[in-house]
Amino acid sequence: MVSTVLTIGELAARAGVAPSALRYYEELGLIHAERSAGGQRRYQRHTLRRIAFVRAAQTVGLSLDEVAATLAALPPDRAPTQAQWQPVAATWQQRIDEQIEDLRRLRDRLDGCIGCGCLSLERCALYNPRDVQGAEGPGARKLLPRRAR
Repeated sequence: MVSTVLTIGELAARAGVAPSALRYYEELGLIHAERSAGGQRRYQRHTLRRIAFVRAAQTVGLSLDEVAATLAALPPDRAPTQAQWQPVAATWQQRIDEQIEDLRRLRDRLDGCIGCGCLSLERCALYNPRDVQGAEGPGARKLLPRRAR
């Protein structure tokens, strides 16, 4: 008979994450553990699905705060229905489309920069004349535009 509960070590091995990550996810309210009489964490098997969701969301670029907000709208103890999942999927599709566009823009700008031959972010007449971007602080301001999230 297959057990419906997993120890933190079993869950970590099955989910492919470190036990410390599971404790952190629990602290953030992304997953929930019950405690044994000895105080050890015991996770329901369906927690694997929530961890997979967290990992997939992070791959798409969602912050853990965004993941928590999304998980709060989904059932905590079973897979979501199609109707419950559809708004999440639509949001993810939009996010992925934005990332694809950002990567295309980055690719195109890198080609242009490499093509000019200067490779200087301080003196580049095309992307950073007279180092005006330096006054705006650190980071790749032209290559990867910051999106409002």
